[in-house]
Amino acid sequence: MKKSPTYLEDRICLNVLANSVENAKECFEAAEGKILLGVLSKNYSTDEAAIEDMKKYQAEIENALSVGLGAGDPNQSEMVSRISAVLQPQHVNQVFTGAATSRALLGQEETIVNALVSPTGKVGFVNIATGPLSSQAEPTEVPLETAIALLKDMGASSIKYFPMKGLAHKEEYQAVAKACAAHDFYLEPTGGIDLDNFAEILQIAVDAGVKKIIPHVYSSIIDSETGDTRPEDVRRLLKMMKDSLK
Repeated sequence: MKKSPTYLEDRICLNVLANSVENAKECFEAAEGKILLGVLSKNYSTDEAAIEDMKKYQAEIENALSVGLGAGDPNQSEMVSRISAVLQPQHVNQVFTGAATSRALLGQEETIVNALVSPTGKVGFVNIATGPLSSQAEPTEVPLETAIALLKDMGASSIKYFPMKGLAHKEEYQAVAKACAAHDFYLEPTGGIDLDNFAEILQIAVDAGVKKIIPHVYSSIIDSETGDTRPEDVRRLLKMMKDSLK
């Protein structure tokens, strides 16, 4: 199975949640395969149940599986690492302190492993205390360059910048994008991204020169009645992705 995501023009890959295997297939087709479908570990009571179910997704979407925590829950970090070691998905979501474990257990470099860092209110700094214990302690604010160097040491592929709160942290996000571009690191903006702000958020990363961008769009494109991610919205996002690279 292919372990690396499929990017639009080798730059952008969308990340959305899948409510079912059928929903995942619909969204995969709507995005012309330039997508990762998130399935949350938190929805399963055991590793075995998660692995059995997620294998069904892998079979239908060419392994474009993104193993998720569940609302960034740091307590899911170890489970994500364990099941990803078995599943060998294209994408793994992690907290800052979990990236090294995931990479080691994967045993290969192709799968994208992100690491969650948070805004601090200070341009040029991020909070890396996002693990199960560290998230309960005082925030640890470090310079962007140091955070990226630490993540490279740990085998991570990208910064998962959460919560974006849309464009509430625009200046900080612009600095993150520039740092990722300067240090050959990938970027995954997430949290409060919708059809109205997606284009601007994506364009900031594209214009900064970020090598690979994986924007996460979750609740804003989910049908509140069915729980499905709307394929028609995925098509709209794909068009914005294409427009950003013109």
